[in-house]
Amino acid sequence: MSRFNPTPRASGVSVGSVLTHLLPAVLLFALFAGVGILHVTSRVLVVDMGYRLSKAETEERALTRENDRLKLELATLKNPARLEKLAKEKLGMSMASGPLVIALPQGKERNARVEARDSRAVRVAERGGSR
Repeated sequence: MSRFNPTPRASGVSVGSVLTHLLPAVLLFALFAGVGILHVTSRVLVVDMGYRLSKAETEERALTRENDRLKLELATLKNPARLEKLAKEKLGMSMASGPLVIALPQGKERNARVEARDSRAVRVAERGGSR
């Protein structure tokens, strides 16, 4: 018959020795898990940045199209023929028939009035003070 001996045997395995043998495996597993988490996180960030870049490029193309449209509209609005037509129809203006350039005197007489050489009087306002 065998007897049960409640006291631990001298050749038994202790908890400390089991932890000592498992510790490298646990640390290696934790290292691989950490590297895996870092890798997945970096890939998610790269994909997110790709989506942001794609959205920014789409917005840039839309803004470029809008800018081109506005440049064309500005060129249309600044068209001399259109401006002349508006000036004649809406403002009642007409092209000048006389000389288009009037030379102002040089020097101190510059603030004096200037009269046109033909029958139409052209007045230049005097300056209120010297600069």
